[in-house]
Amino acid sequence: MPERLLGLLSPEEHARAARLVGERRRQLWARAHSVLRELLGRSLERDPRMLRFSTGPHGKPALRDDPPGSAAEAAELTPAGPRRLHFNMSHSGGLALYVLSTVGEVGVDVEVAGRPLDVLAVAARAFGPAEARRLQQLDPPTREQELLRAWVRHEAELKCRGTGIGGAGAEGAEGAERKMREKVWIAELDMGSHGAAAVAVARPPRELSCWEWPPLPVGGGTGARSGRRSRTAAGTAARAVAPATARGS
Repeated sequence: MPERLLGLLSPEEHARAARLVGERRRQLWARAHSVLRELLGRSLERDPRMLRFSTGPHGKPALRDDPPGSAAEAAELTPAGPRRLHFNMSHSGGLALYVLSTVGEVGVDVEVAGRPLDVLAVAARAFGPAEARRLQQLDPPTREQELLRAWVRHEAELKCRGTGIGGAGAEGAEGAERKMREKVWIAELDMGSHGAAAVAVARPPRELSCWEWPPLPVGGGTGARSGRRSRTAAGTAARAVAPATARGS
């Protein structure tokens, strides 16, 4: 990754990265957040270094509102008024996945396969004993893949709603229950045997488009492949660092 991208981080982000234990963890965190700033800056046609973020009650990040009359606000005007850019990100191992949307809140989760994991114990704790018994009937590789698929869908939905795994938070129980009754659109991203990933959107978008990062010119160089894969009826732009195709529900 070019050093230029690492220079996009704020002093607070550099300090947070420095507090992480282990050089690899520090590098992956810094790179993932640098790419996030680059993607948001390109989408808003703004200097990525000038972007400011806020955090929700359960830690979900969001862009701070632009001042009235700003260039970014003018660029996002629609016939119905200002349009806000929503985003979310997830990283696991050496992979990172980003989603950007103007149709509403979004959430995303990615998990790599092959890490030490007690599949049945996690399934029983997260999804109940019935799901653990179902997974127990499968061969180990399929068992892990099925758990990861269920997990990323669950996490992506929670991140889209902005709620924690177990708490009602500042909204209270009534507000949390109301949110859980609202249907969320979810699409799985096919990561093959590498793991599982899912995107959740507050309401069905027109299209879900996936890119790899960095976007190389056609026929240029080696490494990550360039290109875009679309799914009609989904729709949020997802920028992924690994090949991905959408599977909606």
